[in-house]
Amino acid sequence: MFSTDDTIVAIATPPGRGGIGVVRISGPVAHAVGTTVTGTSRFQPRHATLARVAVGDVHDQVIVTFFPAPASYTGEDVVEISAHGSPIIVNGIVEAAMSAGARLAEPGEFTLRAYLHGRMDLVQAEAVKDLIDAVTPLQVRAAFDQLDGTLTTRIGEIDAALFDLSTRLEASLDFPEEGYHFVEPGQVAAEIDVVRGRITTLLSHARRGRLIREGARVAILGRPNAGKSTLFNALAGAHRAIVTDTPGTTRDLVTEVVDINGVPSTLVDTAGLRVQPDDAVETEGIARARSAAAAADLLLVVLDGSRPFSEEDHAILEETAARPRLLVISKSDLPSAWNGNEPSGVRVAPPTGRGLDDLRRRIVDALCATGAGTDTPAVTNLRHVALLERALTTLERASAAAAAAVPEEFVAADLREAREALEEVIGSRTADDTLHAIFERFCIGK
Repeated sequence: MFSTDDTIVAIATPPGRGGIGVVRISGPVAHAVGTTVTGTSRFQPRHATLARVAVGDVHDQVIVTFFPAPASYTGEDVVEISAHGSPIIVNGIVEAAMSAGARLAEPGEFTLRAYLHGRMDLVQAEAVKDLIDAVTPLQVRAAFDQLDGTLTTRIGEIDAALFDLSTRLEASLDFPEEGYHFVEPGQVAAEIDVVRGRITTLLSHARRGRLIREGARVAILGRPNAGKSTLFNALAGAHRAIVTDTPGTTRDLVTEVVDINGVPSTLVDTAGLRVQPDDAVETEGIARARSAAAAADLLLVVLDGSRPFSEEDHAILEETAARPRLLVISKSDLPSAWNGNEPSGVRVAPPTGRGLDDLRRRIVDALCATGAGTDTPAVTNLRHVALLERALTTLERASAAAAAAVPEEFVAADLREAREALEEVIGSRTADDTLHAIFERFCIGK
């Protein structure tokens, strides 16, 4: 997978029919392959060239763009052939390129070559996949933020501070009779603590970032006929769940993936919870509701404000007290039957839309466990989080050692370990198996 001395080809546009299909060729003989496929070599760098291709008995006019190395996506010679989007034509172009000396690219191999040739670091390479997979505007913003190098810059600044400190500690080792000759132990600990604070700040946004990247699961709970399905339909923007005046309409789980203020969320509508189910079907529905609640990142506990607060409501509040939850007071467009001693919550009236915008904001804040607003987070990837946490743990040990005036070589060793973790984030120090695991999840053609 890591060979870069051959030429690869793949379709760079989604499978199926489309207005345009793009075939990408990259490698040392990309120009020669493009010449053979199109029958012309009059390619001007970064200019569109009109040409023709013959795929069996089918001919098509195409636009060819040549990007000579190193100023290309992969850092190699790249030829992109834009044809009409018939699968017959674009697959035929790929077969013709393979006959001319290219091989079919592996998933993510174009981006892998861009990384190996220094066109981007590993954070940016991973952001390419995130940008392709993005389904909400906030996911696009988060991915493009990383592709633009924001996280790389922050980590580079942290690494530079550690490098400067390491250099002074290493210099002290050349004068062992002096001991901390170039920097005092207290100053070392203080400088390490500053770096720790910067890493902690990055990690403080990690939960929000991961939710934006990976999505959340939100379960709607409440007693029968509390307004759960009406709320579910309103948040989903479609009549997915059956809504009637008859309690217990929902028996099974109903799910829908929705965009809640940029966070992709799987909403789960559940059967109404009550102490005495009517039959075996309702009993199974309640069991599934509790199972969905156990797997959820957040619970929306719906209480009917138009009916008196009941023992069932109280039991549901007790059952969910230890879980992340939001209390939602439904049917706020109807006269209230509460006496003022009931719990407070977000008041909504889904048929009119009242309170739904506030509820969406509260859901995102509750999921992220912060009121940090909607700024794009720097850290969205679990791999990055694990490595930053490893660096932080190592620096905590180094700070304690420096404060105790432990010999410099031990502190310096901890700083080197922390720097290695940071270098692994951006890919300047990454094992081949890690690269394979990252790039095999890409689509072919990217």
